Amino acid sequence: MSRRFILTKEEALPVSRLSIAYEDELNEQQFEVATMGGGPVLVVAGAGTGKTRTLIYRVAYLVETGVAPEHIVLLTFTRRSSNEMLNRAAGLLDGRCKRVRGGTFHAFCLTILKQYAAKLGYPSNFTILDASDAADVIDVVRATSSIKTNGKRFPRKGTLQSIFSAVRNRGIRIDQALETGYPQFGPFTKEIELLFENYSVYKKEHGLMDYDDLLIMTLKLFTEEPAVLREIALTCRHVLVDEYQDTNRAQALIVKALASVHGNVMAVGDDAQSIYRFRGADFKNILGFPAEFSRARVLKLEHNYRSTQRILDLANQLLSQAKKKFDKQLFTLKVGGDLPGLVPAPDDRFESRFVAQLILQFREQGISLREMAVLFRNGHNSFDLEIELGRKNIPFVKYGGLKLAEAAHIKDVLAYLKVIENPRDTVAWNRILQLLEGVGPKTAGTIIEWIEADQDDSFELKERPFSAAYIESLRALFVMLRSVKKADSTPTSQIEAILSYYLPVLKRVYYEDFQKREQDLEHLVGLTLSFSKRSELLDSLVLDPIELTVIDVEEVKDDEPPLTLSTIHSAKGLEFKVVFVIHALDGIIPSSYSVGDDESIEEELRLLYVAVTRAADYLYISYPSLQYRRFDGQYFTRPSRFLDQIPEHILEPCSLVEQEPTELPPHTGSNQLSSNTSNNH
Repeated sequence: MSRRFILTKEEALPVSRLSIAYEDELNEQQFEVATMGGGPVLVVAGAGTGKTRTLIYRVAYLVETGVAPEHIVLLTFTRRSSNEMLNRAAGLLDGRCKRVRGGTFHAFCLTILKQYAAKLGYPSNFTILDASDAADVIDVVRATSSIKTNGKRFPRKGTLQSIFSAVRNRGIRIDQALETGYPQFGPFTKEIELLFENYSVYKKEHGLMDYDDLLIMTLKLFTEEPAVLREIALTCRHVLVDEYQDTNRAQALIVKALASVHGNVMAVGDDAQSIYRFRGADFKNILGFPAEFSRARVLKLEHNYRSTQRILDLANQLLSQAKKKFDKQLFTLKVGGDLPGLVPAPDDRFESRFVAQLILQFREQGISLREMAVLFRNGHNSFDLEIELGRKNIPFVKYGGLKLAEAAHIKDVLAYLKVIENPRDTVAWNRILQLLEGVGPKTAGTIIEWIEADQDDSFELKERPFSAAYIESLRALFVMLRSVKKADSTPTSQIEAILSYYLPVLKRVYYEDFQKREQDLEHLVGLTLSFSKRSELLDSLVLDPIELTVIDVEEVKDDEPPLTLSTIHSAKGLEFKVVFVIHALDGIIPSSYSVGDDESIEEELRLLYVAVTRAADYLYISYPSLQYRRFDGQYFTRPSRFLDQIPEHILEPCSLVEQEPTELPPHTGSNQLSSNTSNNH
């Protein structure tokens, strides 16, 4: 007869007997999340509602009520955020919180794979490849795969790496990845499929795993070894996941696997901030959580601690247009403040002047530059503003896109202009010569020596023993340079002439994404309209870039911390007292690429919502009413369709009035904003 032991039912300690005053330190919604029992829970946390603080208290509560820290898993998207949360939880309770298994999905999976690699046929000391290493391996595999291209351009190693990554992260086929992201390579579907298979075999034979394999191989282990999955899941008594809206298909499956024994999973995120589909994030994960986990509870955090109610009213209005969402209404106790302003500007230059002027006025009122931000959809949307900030000596740092003078294709075009302006600019010569087929660094150096030695005319191709491999392309280059130099024309006309020559070069050199780069060049042409001399254009565009790569910038010696310029994608998670959203045009937000795709349009709407909710006190949404498009010339624009349904008592229409310089407050409740006259306009 077997013995039977009876355990008393485990009960959580009442909150009143705990050391942390949870009820006093959290609002009602946060308190419910932090102190609830087990089971599957989805926490829909609106922007600025203190989700990180709530998660920290949740960790402390679980540890304080008797859950072993080693049996708690906290999955985040950056190691920094995980460490910060666990350190704050430890400061809140005690050092036990640091024993919680926190980290990124990839780091957590690596720990598992190092222990069980042999079951997958890998050595325990397998090597992890980063994206660059993986691309190099793909190149090696391609060389041995007997792939025939029949004289057509085959994707480069970096592009292949991106295609393979999309296939694994999204759980799609090669043909689907090509159709949605790289249709120009559709004819090579079979060859790319073969290369993908050979790449997988090569990695296993050589004990290699790339970054995506850390997720995929963990799922493979769980599928093929159910005993291993149970062993691991038994130690995951509570699984907490931050930013759940950003998970891809593989990550969502890993979360479900880890919670398969105890069933205690808390996913925290905001469906309204799901904006990373291009990285593989799957919006369906957060929307489908209640269906994926039976008996799941959905809790909401709606009390915003960042923005004024007037800004939140606009955010709520934007979200009301979404078709697929969790209903929520952001609210705050922070009343008063100005209405968000909608500012149409006559053109790009006028919009830039307005933003720069208002930044200086806010600065005079005591708001530092680091407390202000200018947000935009694409990196090139800020090019004109960067020039204006340079004119007004306003320091800035830019995230999520290259500065104008840093983009390779922009550098190319400016290099042609530079050698016309100064034929002895050997740096510019080196750049444009190596754009010629058959010309490498050594040949370029030889040609430059000849150019420097010729004092008569640098653009005359005299009799020299040039190679037949590049003589015709060199001759065409010199013809173009000569014609542009001799023409008595505006910088705009000169750039147009250069582009007529350069666009075939662009398509050859930057084949994978030349269409996006071509759009940048159209913006460059538009920028030249306000310049009468080539030298003035070059002086304005060749600005020294501020080389900063993190948001936590340190004060520059003898200067102040800079203004932030950022794409909306890169600004997620940040907040500023003053926010300008520029170029809010239909075709930009939403992007013209999203038209016709309901899911893409919905994500573009969420993108604007993210931009709006970065603002704490002041928000301005502006757009140029007139723009320039190559071949079409100037044309009238249309503001973002997402703003059409916003009533004026929520988004106040503003107008720009040209007047002499004067001291005016940024916004006085009137719908008129000043724009001081400028000698350059």
